[in-house]
Amino acid sequence: MTIVRCASCEGYGWFEDGIGGEVEDCDWCRGVGYVYREASRGDSPIPAADFGKLSEELERLEAERMRELGYRGNARKPWQQAIRKNTALGKDPYASDQDN
Repeated sequence: MTIVRCASCEGYGWFEDGIGGEVEDCDWCRGVGYVYREASRGDSPIPAADFGKLSEELERLEAERMRELGYRGNARKPWQQAIRKNTALGKDPYASDQDN
C-alpha cells in the first residue's frame, strides 16, 4: 500500500465552492490531501489512527507538493514577518517587552 496525492483535490484537502467562497473538506481524502492506494482495492482515505506513524511521510509529500507549486522558503512566525511589524501579531510572545 502506498500513499499518493488525492486525485480529487490534488493534495489541497479542501474545495472552495464557486458561489459563496465556502470551504469544505474533500470527501475523497477527508481533508488530508493524500490517500492510500492499493492495486487491488483502489484509493481509500487514510484513517486518523494512522497519522502518527505516517506523519514523516505525509510531511515529506506535502513539502514536495509545495515545492512543485514554487514554494522555496521556510515558514516564518508572524513576528518574523516584516508586514506584521508594529501589529499585535508582530510581537514575539516569548520575548520580553523590551525585545519587541
